[in-house]
Amino acid sequence: MIIAKNIHKYYGDLHVLKGVGLHIKKSEIVSIVGASGAGKTTLLQILGTLDRPEKNKESELKIGSTNIYGLSSKELSRFRNKHIGFIFQFHQLLPEFTALENICIPAFIHKTPKAEAEKRAHELLGFLGLEHRANHKPGELSGGEQQRIAVARSLINNPSVIFADEPSGNLDSESAENLHRLFFNLRDEFQQTFVIVTHNEELADMADRKLTMVDGEIV
Repeated sequence: MIIAKNIHKYYGDLHVLKGVGLHIKKSEIVSIVGASGAGKTTLLQILGTLDRPEKNKESELKIGSTNIYGLSSKELSRFRNKHIGFIFQFHQLLPEFTALENICIPAFIHKTPKAEAEKRAHELLGFLGLEHRANHKPGELSGGEQQRIAVARSLINNPSVIFADEPSGNLDSESAENLHRLFFNLRDEFQQTFVIVTHNEELADMADRKLTMVDGEIV
């Protein structure tokens, strides 16, 4: 599902990623751990196409059968919207919109008809046990509920891969545990691939594989 080779990234003189390579299979849940500053989030942003590595003829990033570095900016935006979902530590929900509307935003960007998008959003809300919260705004939801709405938003376009950056870092222990279980239920239900950056050792150890980063390299 994901093949990355020889990924380098500099910020000024700081060599953040030092030739990272990895191979992640379809429907695999992979955690990435390491100390702060090891390069985990930078790697996740590059794998998720939010950032680009240094230009290097030996670098490669493929998601599915698509060569990411062969895409134009517009093609990359369309690919990201359709095939990639993101979950962040802070839910990033828009406060003026309801839970249902927040979930539908990526589908609307994809030009999915409103009725079809809302039908899919209601299905996801039902799967997540939040159908009764569809018309509530983020400020009316608990932290765990907000994060589950963010998960539903990441799934609305049926992406191939979900990238999660410290997804439970802002939750209490019970909500974090529920979220961790949810990822595995989602994988079993929808066959998505998950790549999760986390400091939560419990979540990291639950994954199919745990990758450890040290000083910009996977060890």
